[in-house]
Amino acid sequence: MRPLDIAYMWDLAPVIAGYVPLTLFMAIIAMIAALALAAILAIVRVLRLPVLDRVVAVFISFFRGTPLLVQLFLFYYGLPQMLTFMTSINGVTAAIFGLTLHFSAYMAESIRGAILGVDRSQWEAAQSIGMTQGQLLRRIVLPQAARVAAPTLMNYFIDMIKSTSLAFTLGVTEMMGAAQKEAAGSFLYLEAFLVVALFYWGIVELLSVGQRRMETHLGKAVAR
Repeated sequence: MRPLDIAYMWDLAPVIAGYVPLTLFMAIIAMIAALALAAILAIVRVLRLPVLDRVVAVFISFFRGTPLLVQLFLFYYGLPQMLTFMTSINGVTAAIFGLTLHFSAYMAESIRGAILGVDRSQWEAAQSIGMTQGQLLRRIVLPQAARVAAPTLMNYFIDMIKSTSLAFTLGVTEMMGAAQKEAAGSFLYLEAFLVVALFYWGIVELLSVGQRRMETHLGKAVAR
């Protein structure tokens, strides 16, 4: 049994750190896009809009029921064979697109549950004073639902950060891709993947601290 090559891991850490911005960029952009899409999907489901409701239900079912890796391969390798305009999409764009659609399906259900959790009497009171559906959602329902859904959505963001590691299968050199290349050259697979695992762990732990503080702040807001 050979010992860990600590010197190699120490030298590799700055290399992996150089790809942290790309990993965070993909996750943040995908999170913003997924939030916007998930809010629209959730509202369609809550309002039960004819036809659209069924389309959204199928969309959510598909993206919740198939693996993210399969979806990424469909977007990057499959669809360009049928849609020529997609042949110019690079791996980063395809990864962001796949992460957005995949996580928006999960987030939509969380947001829908939070919306439905708002006391029905508030809906009725707002309608009784002549508020439109749009005003009701924008001024009363969505702000309360956002507070309820925020911790769950933060969990999805953490999962999204970890899921960016699949982007290396599309040829993207992010943290996981960089570790794979370094390991292939040095044959020190344990050390290389241990370094990248520590980076992911550190990022997630920092986000978890922020999540706990956010939950504490929201708890105080609710108590008031």
